Amino acid sequence: MQGEIEAVLERLTGRPRTVVGSGRTDSGVHATGQVAAVDVPVRWSPEDLRAALNAVLPRDVWIAGARRAARDFHPRFHARARTYVYRLGQSDQAASPFHRPWCWALRDTVEPERLHEGAELIVGKRSFRSFAKTGQPKRGDRCDVRAAAWTPWEELGLTFTITADRYLHHMVRYLVGTMVDVGRGRRPQSDLRSLLDDAASGSRTSPPAPPEGLFLARVEYPSDVEPRGDEKSEPSGDEGTS
Repeated sequence: MQGEIEAVLERLTGRPRTVVGSGRTDSGVHATGQVAAVDVPVRWSPEDLRAALNAVLPRDVWIAGARRAARDFHPRFHARARTYVYRLGQSDQAASPFHRPWCWALRDTVEPERLHEGAELIVGKRSFRSFAKTGQPKRGDRCDVRAAAWTPWEELGLTFTITADRYLHHMVRYLVGTMVDVGRGRRPQSDLRSLLDDAASGSRTSPPAPPEGLFLARVEYPSDVEPRGDEKSEPSGDEGTS
């Protein structure tokens, strides 16, 4: 996606432009709340740039909104929390071509109460090393999960929503895969508790949930670095950030 946007920006502005995102998602994962920044000439208003990009970008890439931002705004380093949503399809309709590319079309019985219990266990500050495909030695493996909950997804199944200050590689998908196996009765809830409380216990997670069901839904920033909604203001110099 980054490459597609940068290619179009070069066509529109006449020179290469580097797009900086709030983070990278795994192959197959979607984003409805991704945030990115790029420097463009000030003659481009945010709305004009958005319209021009959407007119040329491939059909599977869409710019939902554009705003001016301070020159030192960094979508990744200034982010204080990110929210992911995972869709679990349980009805036959979830397997249709209208939904299957954007959910895990499980179509199996899952006990909601076990999922709710699992989500409650996840909330808090702790090591999530057991739920990471690869480690991050420089940043450690502790994450602050501020909220986690399962809710109904229309008539199609369930949605898992999680908000945390940071995530490890494949962390959400490992969490969902393990919780779903608990919900299906394939493993006890104590396994999830053991994985959360003691990464060295020797317990292993279930296989990660498929990437198609995962969405980056929201990125939160402190109010003093939030991109401005005023589209009429013009930064000084030849280029500004949108």
